[in-house]
Amino acid sequence: MANPSAAARRRRATGPAPSPTGPASDVHPVLRRTTAPPAALDLLAQARAGLEETAVLETPNERYATAHLAALRTAAAVLAARGRPETNPRRRARIRSAWEVLPEIAPELTEWSALFASGAARRARAEAGIQGAAGQRDADDLIRDVAMFLRIVERMLVLQPVLPQPRGDTRDTGDPAVPGARGDLPDAG
Repeated sequence: MANPSAAARRRRATGPAPSPTGPASDVHPVLRRTTAPPAALDLLAQARAGLEETAVLETPNERYATAHLAALRTAAAVLAARGRPETNPRRRARIRSAWEVLPEIAPELTEWSALFASGAARRARAEAGIQGAAGQRDADDLIRDVAMFLRIVERMLVLQPVLPQPRGDTRDTGDPAVPGARGDLPDAG
């Protein structure tokens, strides 16, 4: 039988065995925050800029159309971050409005989608320059609604909780026989 003190010395000299799932301190993964994809963040920035632009526009039609476009860009950010809804592979997909697709991707935004879908025809009239398509109060109400919608979506996308993702090992010996040599061991931290 081997000398137990010699085995203990070897264990102490080499340290504890590395865990294939990461450090022992990360046994209970904690939800962490991540940001949305760059395309979604860019759309949110464009929506915010459009909303800020409404403050300097003069006519209610311009203000209404610009605010509605900001809402559309906000919805597009959600679609960019969450992907497409399931479709039937046998049927050719018809082109649908962002307001039709949004409730399938983000059911929590269904009421917002209905609100902005109802204003799409008015936005089209306002963009066409039809006199009185949108009044001052219509524009003000829409701007307030878009500002709230944008804040909700920013919180939803920019601060979405996720579990920690595995990281590759930083050691790169290039030897495929050595586990973890090319970063193939997961690390939960």
